Amino acid sequence: MKIKNVLGAALVIASIGLVASSPVLAVGCPKGSVRGEGTEVSTLAECNVKQDDSLMPTITNIINVIIGVLGVVAVIVVILGGFQYLSSTGDPGKIKKAKDTILYGVIGLVVAILAFAIVNFVLSSLTSSPSTTSTSTSTSTSTSTSAPTPDTH
Repeated sequence: MKIKNVLGAALVIASIGLVASSPVLAVGCPKGSVRGEGTEVSTLAECNVKQDDSLMPTITNIINVIIGVLGVVAVIVVILGGFQYLSSTGDPGKIKKAKDTILYGVIGLVVAILAFAIVNFVLSSLTSSPSTTSTSTSTSTSTSTSAPTPDTH
């Protein structure tokens, strides 16, 4: 029975590895590139993306990578909790430990998602310049002097 489980896990891992390692044949240029958005190239370096030399995008990217890694760690903790639950063999202590591990992983994932949203909102509001749009309202008054039509039946 254990050999089947090990072979099944190895098959799943191998298939994930094959799917994840498939080559990308063409890449579309992002918005703001010199070649134009959506132009098919083999690497992003060929798009000649205009560089933003400010520090804020770099800080945003670093924070997003850190939060992304924390999200991946939280997912791994949930998966490990699932394996603990499956291998608990009915032992109440192991089941409780596995459920707690899953719960902590889910809480960590929720915290990582909320942190990502909050950090990106705050940083985008810090980097955006206040817009000075003037709203002009034009009111037009139209008077209609039509007489009511008589109701004839």
